[in-house]
Amino acid sequence: MTGLVLHFAPQTCARVALVALEETGAPFETRLVRFMAGDHRDPAFLARNPAGKVPLLEVDGEPLTQNGAILPYLARRFPEARLLPYTGDALNDAKIQSRLAWLAADLHPLVTRIRMPHFFCDLDGAPGRVRALAMEAMAFQLADAERTLRGRPWLMGQDWSIIDAYLSWVWFRIAGAGFEVAAFPALADHHHRADARPSAQRALAIEAAAQDELERAGFSVPLS
Repeated sequence: MTGLVLHFAPQTCARVALVALEETGAPFETRLVRFMAGDHRDPAFLARNPAGKVPLLEVDGEPLTQNGAILPYLARRFPEARLLPYTGDALNDAKIQSRLAWLAADLHPLVTRIRMPHFFCDLDGAPGRVRALAMEAMAFQLADAERTLRGRPWLMGQDWSIIDAYLSWVWFRIAGAGFEVAAFPALADHHHRADARPSAQRALAIEAAAQDELERAGFSVPLS
C-alpha cells in the first residue's frame, strides 16, 4: 500500500484529518472503519493502531495515529496548504502545538463525556452527572475562544488553519448534545464559516456517503 490512506468513520474526529487532506489537494484514499462491525478490533487494524481508534493515516504503508501527530505531519509535508501557521520560530511553533494539544487533551475528552458519559460511569444516575460536569467544564474551556473569535475571524488570526477545523468539529459534537450554544455566538458563527469551506464540504460529502453505506449494511452507530 503506497500513498496516503485515511482510516475514518463518520462524525468522529477523523473528520479533521479528512479536511486537512482535502486542503492539501494531494491524492489520498479512504477506508471506512465500521465500529458496529468490530473493524476497530480486527487484528489487522490493531496491528496498525493498537488503540483501536480513528483517525489512522497510512503514509506509504507506515501508520500514523492521533490528530496531534497527523495534522503537524501534513502541515509540514504540504507547507503550501498552510494548514498550520508555522514560522520556524521555536516559541511560535510551540504555541501552535499548544493549541492543538488544548483541542486534543482538554476539549476532546470533554466531548466524549458529553456524548458518551456511560463509558465513564454506569452507576444509576451517574452518567447524567458526568455529562453535566463535562458541560460545565466545556463552557469554561470555550470562554477564551469565544472572546478571541469576537475580535478576529479564525482562532489563530486572520487566516484559517486546521485548528479551526478541529474546533468546528468540537462545536458540531456538543451543539447536537444540548450544549448551551446561545452563550457562544462567535463560536457558532465560526463553525458555520469553517464548515462552508470547500474542503470541509468535500469531507462532509465523503462522510455522508460512508454513513449511507453503514446504514445500508445495518452498522450505523447511534451517535446522538
